[in-house]
Amino acid sequence: MRRALRFAFCVLPFFFLLSCTSPKPLSLSPSPFVPGFYVFRIAPPALVELSSDYKSIYKIPISIPAGCSLDNIYPSPRGAYLAMELGCAFGQTVVWINTDTGKVKQAVTDSDSHFLAWTNDGQAVYLEVDSIGNPHVVRVNVNGRQDSVPIEVRTYDLAPSPGDSNFTFTFSRGLGFGSEMWLADSNGNAAKQLFADKNNIISFARWSPDGRQIAFIKIPDSTTPFTVGELWIMNSDGTNARKLAHADAGHGFPPAWSPGGIRIAFVARENPQDANADQNANALVSNIYVVNIKSGKLIQLTRFDNARVEAPSWSPDGKEIAFTAVLNDKMNVYLADAASGATQLTLTESACCPAWMRK
Repeated sequence: MRRALRFAFCVLPFFFLLSCTSPKPLSLSPSPFVPGFYVFRIAPPALVELSSDYKSIYKIPISIPAGCSLDNIYPSPRGAYLAMELGCAFGQTVVWINTDTGKVKQAVTDSDSHFLAWTNDGQAVYLEVDSIGNPHVVRVNVNGRQDSVPIEVRTYDLAPSPGDSNFTFTFSRGLGFGSEMWLADSNGNAAKQLFADKNNIISFARWSPDGRQIAFIKIPDSTTPFTVGELWIMNSDGTNARKLAHADAGHGFPPAWSPGGIRIAFVARENPQDANADQNANALVSNIYVVNIKSGKLIQLTRFDNARVEAPSWSPDGKEIAFTAVLNDKMNVYLADAASGATQLTLTESACCPAWMRK
């Protein structure tokens, strides 16, 4: 479900993932909201902050232990923390990066951990931990506090509501049984089932900014790892579920709501008839499309030929969409004008995983 970028970095013991950088200079003019834009530079590896005109202004060098690889990075909805998930020989693990100080901290040290979601306040993450021995979901605060969340242990997707402390969680009872999406309160008490589909895997449920609707991707429940799925939307109480468009499925690209909650950006597969692309993640040919949820109007935002375009992310003002694209075997981060689709490169070096921060 997720891509992995393999690196050969300095050899370090697992619990000594380090970053060496000076604290970021603090502004003398306090502001209730300071946007930041980050990308992960592949070599030499670093988290790079870009200015409003997309010049490099701050770098946090990252050393990833031998035997591990970067899966993805996840910015908190507010604040300076960013979560980074690594795939290692023993399993996955999640670490936090404080983008103001450059400090790196492992979220859970006594087992593997898989990122599910940030809490709304940006102070804690939901993680699936101990996947082999005793799989369960926990909420881990950036100060170290850990609370068990008693929900279905087969949960693979979790999404907090933007308006309160409730969240959705989604799980499958096994191949051929489809999947179910449930709503729970902050303590993990399941309130009700919102949606179920016996023929598809419901993935990447994402709440609209106003909390009134939920978008998600349907993946056919089959042994085919990568296929064409569907982008759906429904009311937050599970009513009025409807299909919006065909979408790529299986690669791990969630739908992205615009800040105004009117449009959704998503990845669409351009080579649906290629059987090799059903089995080989690198064979995907894709572009980003945007759908208006009110009118149903669908536009193609990017127009790359023979490229793998991934994971759209809206700027806080809704004017641009950042994404990763693999073109001619080189991975880079681009920005697309949300109105015209005009694209520009952010770094000349290979990079991935764009992240907008709201500090």
